[in-house]
Amino acid sequence: MEKFFDLSRQFLSANKREFRRYFLKRYDLSHRFNIISGQRGVGKSTAMTQFLLDYTGGDILSNKILYVPTDHFLVGGTHLYSIAEDFQKLGGELICFDEIHKYKEWSMELKSIYDSFPSLKMIASGSSALEIHKGSHDLSRRAIVYKMEGLSFREYLTVKENIDFPVISFTEIIENHQKIAFSVLETLKSANLRILPFFYDYLRKGFYPYFLEFKEESLIHLIMEQNIHTSIESDLTSVYEFINGETIRKIKKLLSVLASLVPYTPDLNALKEICGISDHRTIKTYLSYIEDAGIIKQYQKSGNELDSLRKPEKIYLNNTSQMYAVSPDNSKNIGNIRETFFSQAVSPVNKLRIPKKGDFQVDDSRIIEIGGKNKKIESQNDPEKIIYALDDIEIGFKNKIPLWLFGFLY
Repeated sequence: MEKFFDLSRQFLSANKREFRRYFLKRYDLSHRFNIISGQRGVGKSTAMTQFLLDYTGGDILSNKILYVPTDHFLVGGTHLYSIAEDFQKLGGELICFDEIHKYKEWSMELKSIYDSFPSLKMIASGSSALEIHKGSHDLSRRAIVYKMEGLSFREYLTVKENIDFPVISFTEIIENHQKIAFSVLETLKSANLRILPFFYDYLRKGFYPYFLEFKEESLIHLIMEQNIHTSIESDLTSVYEFINGETIRKIKKLLSVLASLVPYTPDLNALKEICGISDHRTIKTYLSYIEDAGIIKQYQKSGNELDSLRKPEKIYLNNTSQMYAVSPDNSKNIGNIRETFFSQAVSPVNKLRIPKKGDFQVDDSRIIEIGGKNKKIESQNDPEKIIYALDDIEIGFKNKIPLWLFGFLY
């Protein structure tokens, strides 16, 4: 076990960060077995590191904790069960398996660990949500699965300026947005800062915590592109052995088409012809793969209770940082950027649908119109139900709410 303890301490030391994600406050990881899923680069390894060190009061040398990077060559030749067995014999209490999606038969081994060592707490993480879902079938009565998102705009402000603003619920924003926005603006003003420059910076590059590691924005976008390619070329093929090079080519072609069109109301016949895909069912399957990898978000029409049986009403890229990275043309359409931001900011917390009129419907209730400060406000039969999320304003009035404020939901 000595080599695994040494490896664990090396990674814990390398992954230590002062900034703590809201994820660790929002979810209770004290359950015996937790799985953290999420796309590449959102900060899963850092969150696990912080939880491990919290467990020992910051003692990185404690034998009570073990961090196991399952894709490391030192781990590759050893069964996870054997590592866990030896660890608990030495008094180990909490073990974390990172990048579990790359380890063959991971679901079976974690199930055996859970059943064999009732006093051992376990956390596993994987970048490919699709494989986590596939494997967690056997673990459905054992593991609690949590999904981790990229940085919210609120978290981005904390990272950049060390100002810890509180999380605000959607209902609080609707009912008290003027007071909340004023408080935020005054806090920033006291530090001689303004909100909108931070917001536009966040839209370009702030979704992934690794933006802090690079000064050049072009390098941040390059990493994003590489992660997208890895998700498709490596993660999907490790999950589905039947996926071959030709299938990967078609999926990448599909993504290329979507990236140039989002937000996009799918025309399955057109996509089928452009991408050389034989039928609608295959198109839907490929879209599901891309969504589970954290590259797109699909939304159904309001009132549609049979999601899995219908085509999506609208497709967005997962976040605005991706938009700037994969399709420079998209960055020129500020309307697309605004809608994508609202999607990434609200969907982790509230249910979104596409209404007949308006851009989004939140929790089957509020209709949201998104635009700039000069957006025309039309008269409505039920004006209290229409919310205007507007860019280019610092503070709102009545049902006009600053778009940036929806970045405070987590």
